[in-house]
Amino acid sequence: MKKLTLLFAAIVAICCSMTQDDTHTMFMIGDSTMANKDTTKGPERGWGMMVQELFDETQLIVDNHAVNGRSSKSFIDEGRWQKVLDKIKPGDYVVIQFGHNDEKPAADRHTEPGSTFDDNLRKFVNETRAKGGKPILMNACVRRNFYKKVPKNDDDEALRNTTAAGDPTKAAQAAGVEEGDILYDTHGYYRYSPREVALETGAAFVDANKLTHQLEQALGRERSKKIHMWYAEGEIPEIPKGRQDNTHYNIVGAKAIARLLVDGMCKEMPELYRFMKGGRMPGFGGQRGGFGQGQGPRGNWQGQGQGGQRGNGQRGNGQRQRGNWGQGQGGFGGFGGGNGFGNGGFGGGFGDED
Repeated sequence: MKKLTLLFAAIVAICCSMTQDDTHTMFMIGDSTMANKDTTKGPERGWGMMVQELFDETQLIVDNHAVNGRSSKSFIDEGRWQKVLDKIKPGDYVVIQFGHNDEKPAADRHTEPGSTFDDNLRKFVNETRAKGGKPILMNACVRRNFYKKVPKNDDDEALRNTTAAGDPTKAAQAAGVEEGDILYDTHGYYRYSPREVALETGAAFVDANKLTHQLEQALGRERSKKIHMWYAEGEIPEIPKGRQDNTHYNIVGAKAIARLLVDGMCKEMPELYRFMKGGRMPGFGGQRGGFGQGQGPRGNWQGQGQGGQRGNGQRGNGQRQRGNWGQGQGGFGGFGGGNGFGNGGFGGGFGDED
């Protein structure tokens, strides 16, 4: 009996050891577009907050270290990178996304693309590898900028102080920065540095700038507001004066961007698929399906696309709560086979605001 007890204990110990060895961590470092937020203060969310929803936490744990307002320089100088580096184990992943604040003029944040910005990215890549980790570089997500003349923006964090007061269209016209229908880049050469460092070092690279540009352009000038912190005065109690923020995401936007960028990661590093809930990216892979349909406070969105063709995407009519997306055939085209993004593509993705 004693031998059986010892044998059982040994088997349990081996199983526990195997479980621990099979569990990896995905560290995330970046700025406010990725960072965790205080969920009691309103609907602002970083896309990094939504990544764990897509991965099986018994196999891959997401540890988000992104912080509002940080550049690659300030993230290193404040000792935040060292804290991540100390935790990396062989087989772990590190998602690296900076750029929004590296372009800011403040001396404690500013870096130069092709020079100090690239140096910092190389540091992240090389030191991750030295610990046996696997780096994944991304460039910055786009801002919702439909202004041909880009408004001056020395600090994205200050956008949280904006309100919905007044007529933004007239104000923009007066300033000579009226919105059009074309999304314009705001990141310049900073969007190229992560790609160049990835080519140089052989690290995985996800073109987050391109992916998010395509999404926002497809949504257009008005509908793209629905994924950002754009709220009318009195629309939600946490922000009574409303807000007009073209950089930061709300719940709907963070979920959509997370799905988009996780899909990009899996395509660049297919080994990540094994960690996905259900064994694959919900709604991705195979032939292009439709966006399906979803319901939530933001309303409904329906669409269907065949074999990679884009649907014609007409908006339907709907009662507005934050603004229904309405119903239409075609939608964005569809990324996945069968279910679009999980249960209803960008309908499920954009409809849910829990």
